[in-house]
Amino acid sequence: MNHRNVHRLTLPDKEIILVGTAHVSHESADLVETVILEENPDAVCIELCQARLDAIKQKNKWHETDIVKVIRDNQASLLLSQLLMSSFQRKIAQKINITQGAEMLRAIEKAEEIDVPIVLADREIRITLLRTWRKMRFLSKARFVSEMVKSLFVTEDISEEDIEKLKQQDVLELALETIGKKMPEVKTTLIDERDQFLAHRIRNASGKKIVAVVGAGHVPGIIKNINNDIAVDDISSIPPPGMGSKIFNWGFSALIVGFFIFGFFYSGGRTGVNMIFSWSVITAVCASIGAVLLLAHPLTILASALSAPIATLHPLIATGWIAGLTEATFRKPQVKDFLALTNDITSVRGFFRNKITRILLLIAVVNITTSVGTFLAIPVMMTLLSR
Repeated sequence: MNHRNVHRLTLPDKEIILVGTAHVSHESADLVETVILEENPDAVCIELCQARLDAIKQKNKWHETDIVKVIRDNQASLLLSQLLMSSFQRKIAQKINITQGAEMLRAIEKAEEIDVPIVLADREIRITLLRTWRKMRFLSKARFVSEMVKSLFVTEDISEEDIEKLKQQDVLELALETIGKKMPEVKTTLIDERDQFLAHRIRNASGKKIVAVVGAGHVPGIIKNINNDIAVDDISSIPPPGMGSKIFNWGFSALIVGFFIFGFFYSGGRTGVNMIFSWSVITAVCASIGAVLLLAHPLTILASALSAPIATLHPLIATGWIAGLTEATFRKPQVKDFLALTNDITSVRGFFRNKITRILLLIAVVNITTSVGTFLAIPVMMTLLSR
């Protein structure tokens, strides 16, 4: 089949028909169906991992989410990131009246119809997000989060023609080049590594003829890597937190405690007590402001305030986690929140109305305002020392 988004790759042991799609396009879903039925492949590869497939196929999958376990396992930011990205894509899908991931579902349907294996070719979304986060510097993380939050405010004037433009090769290359210049850490893990992973999975799929359905942005990278030996284990692991981050976190805590001790010995017990008091009040107030902004339960606000002075001095504890656990205890998400989650993530109002997303936002906001409090408290303590 001749089509600008169908690429035929001939390898020594197999033929690969690479179909580049826009994930929310009517034309893409129809193209996928046509290619699979015409080519009658031995296997169909799709750009999904098991978690993303479940999210598309099992609309009630969110019902199984244990929000308390998510917080305890330190997965709140990961879940919030997934929901924000899903929100952006779902809004576009609703705008042009097509099911999110329709082309992937169509590929699965047609593969089952001709009775051939389906290969989930993408890297697990959790690994991708964690590798992205761990490799980013602090400013890049702040920028990344702000860009995701901005997706909640996307305007509604997106046409299907605009979506189809995303499949033009020159536009994609320009977009990837722009991403690479602005945030190289994001491009490496979100695009380059996944290009390699996808190429490896497609190259090693069983059969002589393979149809692979992937986002159009991955097509150039897959073609580039299809004949390369990929160290897939290296790009499938989650790197541990950087040693520099650990040193900074523990060093920062030691520095603050050192200030307190120095205050007692250098300026006397009264100054030391005043320094501790100032630290406690400022961090507590800032933490409680974050909880108030999210209209948290009164006991959540209190828990945030009480925990902040201690949590800010311990790298393994975050005030936001305590706030989230407290809120989940007193305002536990109900069945209706899980049922409404799919629609609520498409609007700012829905994000704040739904108890699940509000708890996730609460954790993020309280952590941010508490961090602000720590940097406000330091100059105050320095002033007390200089008296």
